[in-house]
This record gives sequence, structure tokens and C-alpha cells, in this order.
Amino acid sequence: MRGSPVTREVGRTTRDLRRHNRTSVLTRLYLHGPASRFDLMKATGLSSATVSNVVTDLVADGLVAEAGLLDSDGGRPRTLLEVRPGYAQVVGVDIGETHVQVGLFDWTLDTVATATYPMDEGRPDPAVLAELVRAGIEEVTAKAGADPAALLGVGVGVPGAVLPDGLVHAPTLGWSDVPFDMLLRPHVPAPLHLDNCARTLGQAEMWRGAGRGAQRAIVGLLAVGVGAAVATGSPGGVTSTTSEWGHTVVEAGGALCRCGSHGCLEAYVGADAILERYGRLAGLPAPAGSGRRSGRGADTEARLAALVAESGRPGPAADTVRATAEYLGIGIANLINLLGPDRVILSGWVSAAMGPAMLPAVRDATRRHTLDYLGERTVLELGRLGPEQVALGAATLPVHGLLTAGGR
Repeated sequence: MRGSPVTREVGRTTRDLRRHNRTSVLTRLYLHGPASRFDLMKATGLSSATVSNVVTDLVADGLVAEAGLLDSDGGRPRTLLEVRPGYAQVVGVDIGETHVQVGLFDWTLDTVATATYPMDEGRPDPAVLAELVRAGIEEVTAKAGADPAALLGVGVGVPGAVLPDGLVHAPTLGWSDVPFDMLLRPHVPAPLHLDNCARTLGQAEMWRGAGRGAQRAIVGLLAVGVGAAVATGSPGGVTSTTSEWGHTVVEAGGALCRCGSHGCLEAYVGADAILERYGRLAGLPAPAGSGRRSGRGADTEARLAALVAESGRPGPAADTVRATAEYLGIGIANLINLLGPDRVILSGWVSAAMGPAMLPAVRDATRRHTLDYLGERTVLELGRLGPEQVALGAATLPVHGLLTAGGR
């Protein structure tokens, strides 16, 4: 016979409390590194006995291990604790506009193996991309000798909105209400997580990148499309939400955007827009399949890299970089004036390609368009997560699930 409603409620409450305590301790160790039991007490507000019990359980489960001793003034050394990288592996998938990248990471997000597949279509078939994801998971796990079925999970970042019913709306891919999760599930041998790539990238920058220690950071994702995440840090973790930054207007009646409006930020700082501007200034013929509403070749990244290489001397390339920096600075200033972040981070492959060349000009434009008292307390910098940044961001999804569940 089942227990009474009161007994079941008490059981649930006890389990919830244990999960909460495990989550608090594990998240503190995961996000902030090695700590002693005393440090964990101060950070979580839990009692000495509770911390000791939780740590014992986490060590027994293989999530946490001892990491040496820390000398203390006037007392015996304290044992440091840290999360074990070898506890699990995760896969992160970047469904980009020019490629699909699959990364295998340990659960602390160190890269184990990657595989990248160029895309030649501007409006790729979702079923074809699902097959590339399957091939990528197979390739990276084979490189590492890992069992795909033993993965903690597979996170997938898409350049669009993931609706509550699982449908994906991604204008940069030409997708509207695509059931991408249903297409993926037969190919994925582990728990599947799907979300917007800007949001997951924002979470990754706060965990591992330029956002660490920030109270409120805005992470801009610059690619063919333009997005942003507003990430808020707290002792208990990170909250990251997306915004349609690329479709805020920076010039009334300006250039036509893919969304159908005019003057959107994306129509000036997205990869296609940058290359189109350069082509006009240089008097070049438009490449076959160009245009924000048609196909885009797999050479987009190479063409942008060539533009940046040429921008070191006066001419159309330098003028293009200067104009891009001005519009980007206006867009960033709008975010700062509206949200008052303490940090703005420029990430994504366009930022990686152009950021070093145009960052001084972007900072200058941002300063000129930002209210002084807000601009003075905002740091603007480039992302630090490397070439697999979006795939790494997607890999935070299954890790976040594990932390939330207290490591169960």
C-alpha cells in the first residue's frame, strides 16, 4: 500500500532539500574552482555537517575529488575539493550559417575532439543537417574512443528561436516552424537539449570566458545573423536570456534587412552585409548566389578573412571596417544605455575575424554614443572561448541540467 499524501509530500520535500544542497555545493565548485569545506560553508550558507555530508556523497558519486591541501593561519591545513573532469563527456553542436561544428568536451568543457562540416546552401534541408549532426557525433566520439551512448548529453545551438513546442524559427537558415528536435532524436544516442545559440554562448562566456565575475554581461554573437544574450551572474549560477539585438534599428529608412524592415543593425554588421558593402566600395561584381535572401557560399568566412587582411592599408577594406565599427558601436551603445551592463563581450566568428582590427574603433564609437555615467562603468572586450565557442556554448546545456539536478 502506498504511503499517505502527507508521507509522500515529506518524502518529496526531503529529496528536494537534498537536491538543493547538492546543487549549491556542486555549482560552487564547478563555476568557481577548488574550495575547502569551510569555503563551501561560507559560499552556500549550509551548515558544516550538511556540507560534509554532501561532499561525501559527491565524492562517492565520482563528481568531486580532493585537490590537495591549503595552508591556514594557526590551524591544520584544509583539504581542497574540485570537480572531476573525467566524470562525464558531453557533445555540443553549432548549427551555424556557414557550417555545422560538433565538439566533444569533458564536462568541465575542455575540448576533446571537434569535427566541422561546411555548408554550401543558404537554406539547408533540416534533414540533411540532422544527418551531419549524427556523423559529427560518430566522428568525435570515435576520435576519443568514447561510447556515444555514455554521453552526459548532446546540446545543440541553433541561430534562431526554439519555441516551447520544440519548433525552430531560424530566418538565417530559411526555417519557419521546423521540428528539428524530432529530426535529431533518432540520430542522438544521449539526452538531447536544443536552444538558441546566442543564449548558450552567453552562458559559456559567463562560465568559462570573458564574462566570469560579471554581474550583468551582454554577449553579442556576430555572424551572418546578429544576436545577443543578457547574462546575469549570481552566487547560485548564471541566467542567460536572448534578445533580437540584430533587429534593432540603427538608421531610420536604412538598408533592407532580411526580416523585411529597414535600417536594422544586422543589415550593417552581419557578415553578408559587410561583404556587400566592401563589394560596393571596391566596385566588385556581386558573387553568384549573394544577397541576404539567397544562397551564401561556404567561402563567406574566407572572404571576410581576406577583407580583414587587406584593411591594414587605406582603401575599400579599411573603409568597410571603419563603417562596420561605427554601426556596431551605435548598437552597443543602445544596449548600454538601455540595460546598464558592467561588461559587453563580442563573440561569434565575425567578431573573432574582425574584432582585433576594429575593436579600438568600436570602443570609440560606443563611447561617443553612450551616456558618460553608464559608459564609464562598462568594459567592452572580445570573447575568449576560441574557434569552437558556439559548440562549447551548446555543451553547457546538458551540464546545466546536471548541475540543476544536483549531479544526479
